[in-house]
Amino acid sequence: MSSPEISSLSWGHMEVKGCSTSYKDCKVWPGGSRAWDWRETGTNHHPGVQPADLEEVLKKGIDTLVIGRGMNEALQVPSATLEFVKQTGVDVTVLQTEKAVAEYNKLAGKGAKVGGVFHSTC
Repeated sequence: MSSPEISSLSWGHMEVKGCSTSYKDCKVWPGGSRAWDWRETGTNHHPGVQPADLEEVLKKGIDTLVIGRGMNEALQVPSATLEFVKQTGVDVTVLQTEKAVAEYNKLAGKGAKVGGVFHSTC
């Protein structure tokens, strides 16, 4: 299964190729995507992305995880979260969301087993 391309990104709006639903924040992985609802894990801009936010995507057999911190990079990614990902053997890249989506799409286009979590506002 391939990772779906993110076909559209603008402030507060993301679309994933092959999915009829649009997202504000989303998780993507080989063969699927869904909304990233921060309320599920109590995530906030500070302290930021928690390991619980990433577990679902990490279990999808990915080799690389791309995290989008928002258009203005307001979403933090604690070092403990990065260590958690590295302990699973998955490479992780953290970027401003537009750059993160470009990197994710580049990897997906090459057939890489890539997943992502993306924040599309601040």
